[in-house]
Amino acid sequence: MAQLYFYYSTMNAGKSTHLLQSSYNYQERGLTTAIYTAKIDKRFTQGKVASRLGIDTDAFLFDDDNHLFNEILEKHEVKKLDCVLVDEAQFLTTKQVKQLTDVVDSLHIPVLAYGIRTDFLGQTFSGSAALLAWADKLIELKTICHCGRKANFVIRQDEHGVALRKGEQVEVGGNERYEPLCRAHFKKLVW
Repeated sequence: MAQLYFYYSTMNAGKSTHLLQSSYNYQERGLTTAIYTAKIDKRFTQGKVASRLGIDTDAFLFDDDNHLFNEILEKHEVKKLDCVLVDEAQFLTTKQVKQLTDVVDSLHIPVLAYGIRTDFLGQTFSGSAALLAWADKLIELKTICHCGRKANFVIRQDEHGVALRKGEQVEVGGNERYEPLCRAHFKKLVW
């Protein structure tokens, strides 16, 4: 039975690596996957999901304008899809998350979505909120704070390493801008 999975965490927990491994597992068995990633993320080559471990694969791009159900249906009619994987799922719209539930419920294709639960101020991304509400399975991928405790949050830093307390919710960056922290350290820097 197909299900919608939401793998969530802070940054640096290995979400993209896990996605790439999951897709590889399907393909190794002769099954077909479709991988999506957010168009807004231009840190690596656009149209690729890349892991900090140095592995990557091609991906279809999405932004707010994509009708994911229709796109996936078209691909499925050309060649049977056995799994759909979505990187940077926090950037999905609520409507797109509902479309992914239709992929699961109507097309019977499992969907594995990977994303960050909260932004640098501790607020839930709309795509993540919809996935938390609508996913069949919620799986937390864990990483650690510099103190060794589980990191639940992430801070955004300026060019001097100072934690920011305001700004746009979406600003793509990597290790040079963001740091995963436990709640106690997050509260000290952001609250």
